[in-house]
Amino acid sequence: MDSTSEISRYHLLKDSLKILDVKHNKSFHDTTENKFLFFPSNGTFRISSLNRNEHGNYTLQTFDSDGRKSDEWTFKLIFQAPVSSVLLLSECLSQGEMRVSCSSQGGDSPQYSWTLDGRTLTDAELLSGNNKSNNIILKQHVSGHLVCSVRNHVNSVSKEQRICTCGFIFINCTLSDGTHITKWVLATKNTLCIKPTMGPIKVSDTPLDNSLLLCGLRAVMGILLLIGIFIYFAWKKKKTLKAEVSAVPQTMDYPDNSVLMVEMRSSTSCNV
Repeated sequence: MDSTSEISRYHLLKDSLKILDVKHNKSFHDTTENKFLFFPSNGTFRISSLNRNEHGNYTLQTFDSDGRKSDEWTFKLIFQAPVSSVLLLSECLSQGEMRVSCSSQGGDSPQYSWTLDGRTLTDAELLSGNNKSNNIILKQHVSGHLVCSVRNHVNSVSKEQRICTCGFIFINCTLSDGTHITKWVLATKNTLCIKPTMGPIKVSDTPLDNSLLLCGLRAVMGILLLIGIFIYFAWKKKKTLKAEVSAVPQTMDYPDNSVLMVEMRSSTSCNV
């Protein structure tokens, strides 16, 4: 108020309950024992020893000298404790959806908002809930950095969580009996719409296979060569030993009246 000269009377109400009735600057009704004070000289309203019970709508009504209402002002008094830490929980549902809940520890009148990878969540990503609810259900394909922000008129805090899909895949195929299937299924338990196994790949299909074949052939040839060398030297050694044994004289025992004969063998044939 800039001037109070024309104000003959005013009422102060809290949620439609009259708490002050002042006429010509004299109080006729005061239910608060000076807890609520209004100073017409400068338009100041003061509440002493403020507590949560004082929240609500306050209305100032002014009247002229004839008792007619001349004006009215209303303001709302709100108490809010600051928002503290935020708890973010997620769980997979039976069809691969993900339920995510966001809650604040303390704080009055919290307001929620969600972002995914730095942008607002869209309806295409939400199966249930909206960007202003504290519980949402994400569709099966959604993944990324999810952030829940909680705020009120005092402060704001946020919590981030990296979410991944629940392991479901979307299948879309027609079975041999003509049945068309389109649904989300758990990838590890999928027995539908399985693609036929590929046939054997020829060695010459890729450069890598050709090089592996060449290396294998070289290895086999090397092994065969080593085996051949081993067999050759073993055969040569056996032949040498046989020749040495053949050169040793052999004797035969006969009766006393017999003739002792000695047989000699060498590389050249000769008779003795």
